[in-house]
Amino acid sequence: MRALKTYINPQSEAYKANYAQMLQLLEKLHLHLEESRFEGSEKQIERARKRGKLLARERIELLLDQDSPFLELLPLVGMGRKDGFGAGGTSVSGIGLVAGKLCMINSNVGTRKGGSVDYHTAFKTFRINEITLENKLPSINLVESGGANLPDQAKIFNYGGAGFREITRRSALGIPTISVVFGNATAGGAYVPGMSDYAIFQKQKAKVFLAGPPLVKMATNEEVDDESLGGAEMHSRISGVSDYLAEDELDGIRLAREIMETISTPKPQPIPEEPVEEPLYDAEEILGIVSADVKVPFDVREVMARVVDGSQFSEFKPEYGKTLVTGWAKIHGYPVGILANNGVIFSEDANKGTQFIQLSNKNNIPLIFLQNVTGFMVGKSYEEGGIIKNGAKLINAVSNSKVPSITLMIGASYGAGNYGMNGLSYQPNFLFTYPNHKIGVMGSEQLAGVMEIVQRQSAQSLGQEINEAQIQMMKQMLIKEAESKSTAWHATSEMWDDGIIDPRDTRNHLGFALAVLYSQEIKGSEGYGIFRM
Repeated sequence: MRALKTYINPQSEAYKANYAQMLQLLEKLHLHLEESRFEGSEKQIERARKRGKLLARERIELLLDQDSPFLELLPLVGMGRKDGFGAGGTSVSGIGLVAGKLCMINSNVGTRKGGSVDYHTAFKTFRINEITLENKLPSINLVESGGANLPDQAKIFNYGGAGFREITRRSALGIPTISVVFGNATAGGAYVPGMSDYAIFQKQKAKVFLAGPPLVKMATNEEVDDESLGGAEMHSRISGVSDYLAEDELDGIRLAREIMETISTPKPQPIPEEPVEEPLYDAEEILGIVSADVKVPFDVREVMARVVDGSQFSEFKPEYGKTLVTGWAKIHGYPVGILANNGVIFSEDANKGTQFIQLSNKNNIPLIFLQNVTGFMVGKSYEEGGIIKNGAKLINAVSNSKVPSITLMIGASYGAGNYGMNGLSYQPNFLFTYPNHKIGVMGSEQLAGVMEIVQRQSAQSLGQEINEAQIQMMKQMLIKEAESKSTAWHATSEMWDDGIIDPRDTRNHLGFALAVLYSQEIKGSEGYGIFRM
């Protein structure tokens, strides 16, 4: 493969100004991530320490292999919402190595609202279950939770059972779940260890029951204490709900690691040979390349040159469909097919992308989509040229592609361009964004402009006088509202992605995600739906 050349000038004023703007966005990201690491008040943490308890993130750190990376997922879900517990909810979730095997790890934050599950935590868990199943990952739950947050019960009860369903469905497929219970696992929460393949209960601390002593008293008039009703020793020696009785937290974590050593996982695809060649250019420069203002164009090849191995890229159809860049490369030794936007999608781009996806499926190569797209091209000549049927081909190919995929939002994601570039509704295995990312049906100014035209036409057809001041006021209000709902911060809080990343970490994020994808057999699609010719 040929190495990509760079044409940027890090000394230019435009580069320096953009770099400074991106740094400001990253400062905001790091502040939000720091907020998501909040594990309770000093008083709550001090109380946990006195009880000999570790914090949620400390448990994860001890569980992971030494020096294992940890790909945290959905850390900012629920951020800024007044109806939730704050960024990340009451669980920490991500992928790391335990006994040399990639595992999904979920750790309840017991020092934050008792680890109870609010609306955002519940739906974060649903997405984590999707990723776990798609990638056939063993799962380890570090349990300390009071169950559902009762004020949210009406919103989560009917969906909550899916979490238990997914544990047992994965079990049927040979994808095991280990639960280590360090404290309360009450009501529906008792089914987390109850449905797991392996259950470890900490002596004198684990309390697992469908109804606690007060409810038992109300329901049956029976008086019973916590330990007799659902303690670790009772469940280990009498009920059989527990498989292992841990002396303390460290012993529980040790047992989980010991179990993982005995578990068979699918034989991974060939591991990349060493050494892996680093990109020729500095990842720091991505901050000066990617536009903080998504209306400012940039060449996506400059980003790829700082992400792929040796900056080497075998471009497919380089002279055709020039606003969609397609080709093959390696990232940390893993072969990938890349589709990346350099602007709006024309018919030629859609046709090229369709063929490229088919070729990648025939060769069983995972796909990476780098989204910076304002949509499909519109206008009379483009409609006559078949932009709808050609765009439909691309969406058809994305919909029926069977190779695993990763989508990274590096700029705008507007209209059906989001669909053609493997947006959320097309179920990529992972979806990450940059902090400059904007998403919506269209840009906020375009949206407000369209609505202004509609209002004027409506008033004219009804014979009404146009109130210019009112139209302009409504236009500005709509722009402000659309802007607030199109940011990366809003998108990640609504769980439209799996997390916002620092652009300088792109290579390592993609590399680790690819290691997950390549841990199972990759098999492309054998067929597609009807292509409208």
